[in-house]
Amino acid sequence: MRHGVRLFVIAMRFGLIEHARNRFAMLLVAVFVPLFITLVRVAVTDIEVPFRLRDTGLVLRANGNELAQISGALTAVCLIIGFMMFAATFSSGAFDRRLSMAGYPRAALALAKIACLVVASVVMCGYATAVICCYWSPRQPVLLAAALCCAAMTYGGLGVALGALLRREVEGMFALAMLACVDMAVQNPIASAGADSDFVRWLPSYGAMQAATAAGFSDTTPFVGFAVQLAWLTASALLGLLAFHLCTRSSLRPTRWSRIPGPTRPDPTRPAGPAKH
Repeated sequence: MRHGVRLFVIAMRFGLIEHARNRFAMLLVAVFVPLFITLVRVAVTDIEVPFRLRDTGLVLRANGNELAQISGALTAVCLIIGFMMFAATFSSGAFDRRLSMAGYPRAALALAKIACLVVASVVMCGYATAVICCYWSPRQPVLLAAALCCAAMTYGGLGVALGALLRREVEGMFALAMLACVDMAVQNPIASAGADSDFVRWLPSYGAMQAATAAGFSDTTPFVGFAVQLAWLTASALLGLLAFHLCTRSSLRPTRWSRIPGPTRPDPTRPAGPAKH
């Protein structure tokens, strides 16, 4: 047990170092998150917008500027965490296969990726919530940060799955960008007339948007929103783990070529037999 924990800690430490060395991602975290939230604040007027909480039927009269900041924060954290996990998984795929071939337990590698995802999501979403609190005061900032974190980890799981399955980097980046943009644009009542339609129930960040809005503008605890988002998070995590399993599976099984016996060398310790004529 101790040996497995030690291997997990080693894999997690190197995973966090790899994320920290991704300078472009660190720049996006430090600059893009506050810049994007600030641009949303400047661009969107502070008109009242109705937003319906589907689990309770309550219609909130939210400030459009503040609601857009929540939607912008969700977009930013989902995109950045998704890109970070995709880039880390895509670049380390061959190395993970070699580690598995050398006997490193795949469970430790997979759990280390999940731990890195949790750490990165908690730090980034806490930072995004702090930026939002600089402009206005959400009713329940802790629940707001938790909703952002659940959405970010959902996209992080999708990033792991795409990084393990796809063979070209541009495909994964495009898939994550388009999914996040469509996901957030459709749910924003300022940008979409269909934000109250039944279609939004099937979007990956639907539960997080419901929970974050409830946390920002009401005192109710959005249990249903968190439950829906946790279901999406579990599904994306399982998809990422399955993709990682498929990516490293072949390195643990002998191929048909490895079963073919090669030429054997004589053992120098054994006496030579009589020569055959």
